[in-house]
Amino acid sequence: MQLAVIGVGGAGCRIASAIRAADPTTDSFVEAVFAFDTDGDALAALDDVSDPHRYRYGPDGDDGLEGDLERGLECGREHADELVEVLDRGAPAAADAILVAVGLGGTTGGGTVPPLVATLQRRYDAPVYVLGTLPADGEFVPADVGSAGTEHRSPTTGSDGDPDTPETPPRPRAPANAVDALERLDGRADAVVCFDNERWLRTGERIAEGRDRCNRELATRVAAVFAAANSNSEGAERGIDADDIGRVMGSTTDIVTIGYGEQAVDTGGSRFGLGLFSSDQTVERTSAVSAVETVTRNGIHGKLTLECEREAAGRAHLIVGGPPAWLDRQAIADARRTLEDAVGGARTLGGTVSRPDGDAVFATVVLADVAPVDRLEELRAAADRSA
Repeated sequence: MQLAVIGVGGAGCRIASAIRAADPTTDSFVEAVFAFDTDGDALAALDDVSDPHRYRYGPDGDDGLEGDLERGLECGREHADELVEVLDRGAPAAADAILVAVGLGGTTGGGTVPPLVATLQRRYDAPVYVLGTLPADGEFVPADVGSAGTEHRSPTTGSDGDPDTPETPPRPRAPANAVDALERLDGRADAVVCFDNERWLRTGERIAEGRDRCNRELATRVAAVFAAANSNSEGAERGIDADDIGRVMGSTTDIVTIGYGEQAVDTGGSRFGLGLFSSDQTVERTSAVSAVETVTRNGIHGKLTLECEREAAGRAHLIVGGPPAWLDRQAIADARRTLEDAVGGARTLGGTVSRPDGDAVFATVVLADVAPVDRLEELRAAADRSA
């Protein structure tokens, strides 16, 4: 499976760059990466996006939009065809799907992505998925008061309270922007994969401090899903292709969340010298079973990109991967039944990914059509309070 990745706005461009950097395979699943922003300086800082695929459009930075999503939407409608022409020059027509990354609370990305996705759907015969991050409470909650009445540092200062420390300025409209952008994507995007920044920030951590780490976590999970459909699964029970991804993601703008578990394993070889692991390694079955069980349990019950009730999923997909000797068939079959039990009988798919040179067993859990989601309701309530 080949994926064209498009980052829009500051947050979206950083995520797109992180996905390029996270590609775990020699045979890349990323067909091309593009970065579209109104901020030329931010574009210049993207090390993992080639110069021809960085494109500045519209007014200069978010300041030119004055934090007004309606102005962002107007800018998006005005420039959508122009941005698609840039894509045409980058030849994404070979891609099996298009992934548009965006910070949903922002003005540039939140405004541009809905009309851009609509244009992409008209111009390309490929599913268009949106990868959207949700704003953290610290980005919009009034200074010194948290969502539960706890004290916070002023959002205009850094972690040490020094006003000279770089920090993201407060964005009181972020919840309303995120809710509005999601509503405008309804019926346009095939699916929306969400990542909740609030859940992934550490205690006391500001978004400016944690965003690179959060982006790497998100990119790891995205790569685990899409690279799986671009892998050689020789020796595995069942491989994965683009159709499998399409079946779990759907085509009716369902909300999607991703879980992930990983465990380092003894490969019985060394990368030193020949640079290869042993391909005929013998593994004790109990060890292989334990590893598959552990990563599956972590993928299902660990931290999701967007927290939800597992039983709320309409569809689910389990991807188990690692060195071939560790992919015990019965353990993988049992793992799929574990997922089926967790999602309460929802339609469940499964597949395996062989990583002959890998040193870990992993499980990726994709939950689609999840509703209701508490975090989205919290953002709607925050948007109503700020109206």
